[in-house]
Amino acid sequence: MASKSMKFAPILKEIRIHLCQKSKESLGIREFIEKHYVPIKKGNPKFPILVRECLGVEPKIYARYDFGKETSVSVNNFNAEKILEVVQKLAKGPAT
Repeated sequence: MASKSMKFAPILKEIRIHLCQKSKESLGIREFIEKHYVPIKKGNPKFPILVRECLGVEPKIYARYDFGKETSVSVNNFNAEKILEVVQKLAKGPAT
């Protein structure tokens, strides 16, 4: 599984995951958390990965980098593997 070896770039300071507990649009992100959260956290034990649930919220992943730079990606109706790709891309640093 690719998430086992994922390391975050030093410029990345925090990942926040927003999802709905029940909506079909958040199904993929719920599956991502079930499949990939533990291996990613084991590979980055001191790194803050925040999971925020709120009924009816649009599923998004936020990445906060050095100097207050922040980016977000909507993962509405994405499957778990596509969300893993998004997290891997965010882990490399902000898009220029």
